[in-house]
Amino acid sequence: MIVITAPTGNIGHQVLDNVLAFGEPVRVVVRDPARLSADVRDQVEVVQGSHGDQRVVARAFEGADTVFWLLPTDHGAPSVEAAYVGFTRPAAEAMRERGVKRVVNVSALGRTTPYAGRAGYVTASLAMDDLIAGTGVAFRALALPSFMDNVLRQARVIKEQGVLFDMIAPDRKAPTVATRDIAAVAARLLLDTSWSGQEEVPVLGPEDLSYDDMAAVISEVLETPVRYQQIPGQALKDRLAGSGMSAAMAQGMVEMMIAKDNGLDHGVTRTPQHAIDTPTTFRQWCEDTLKPAVRAA
Repeated sequence: MIVITAPTGNIGHQVLDNVLAFGEPVRVVVRDPARLSADVRDQVEVVQGSHGDQRVVARAFEGADTVFWLLPTDHGAPSVEAAYVGFTRPAAEAMRERGVKRVVNVSALGRTTPYAGRAGYVTASLAMDDLIAGTGVAFRALALPSFMDNVLRQARVIKEQGVLFDMIAPDRKAPTVATRDIAAVAARLLLDTSWSGQEEVPVLGPEDLSYDDMAAVISEVLETPVRYQQIPGQALKDRLAGSGMSAAMAQGMVEMMIAKDNGLDHGVTRTPQHAIDTPTTFRQWCEDTLKPAVRAA
């Protein structure tokens, strides 16, 4: 039995689709089962509720061999530690008590860098990994850079203003990965019963790009000029707070972006295998995903 958490999210639903294609028994933990398609509901066992709830995860992990662990976004959390470690603690206890054999989770790059302890969301994510590893399960932490799909949040701004905004220096090259490739790597691990031990699995995408590089690709794909504009951390923090994010979570985002701008995502050496495992280029992603999103914005 494979348990998949957050099965209606951007990554989770793709993981679920990939695993279901192989006909394995799947149990999902979901707050609102109506968000699952009727076809998916017919193929899975549903445990309704939050996977931060001890009673829910105790039911969900009963008889489970493998768990895909993915945090929901909690913009209102009182601290990044509460959002990551606090939310995960009941599940870690249930993993141990229910004898879960393997766990695959969504984490972040940066553990080996000087910024690991002061990187906001990433610091909390790494602490979450340590909590899960401490249960003794066989564990694979998917160590991820920023997602190409994050650009979708600015589809309307790109369409109306021809600008892409972020805190990162315009020439800072860094890895970036499509969520469909993350989901494919996760599904392969969930379906493979042969692995053991505890490891990070860097998921880097096929190339390093700067924001200036990305703006140039977007311009070519959309056939309209798009430029990148770096914004100060305070501007990002104010915008996040204005959208309803707690002060602590907004600060955590800013700290993560500062760390990324100082090399947080460069603690792993890229190999040819990363391009094989995560083949979607930013250009291909723009053609497939961003271009229709901008048209519809």
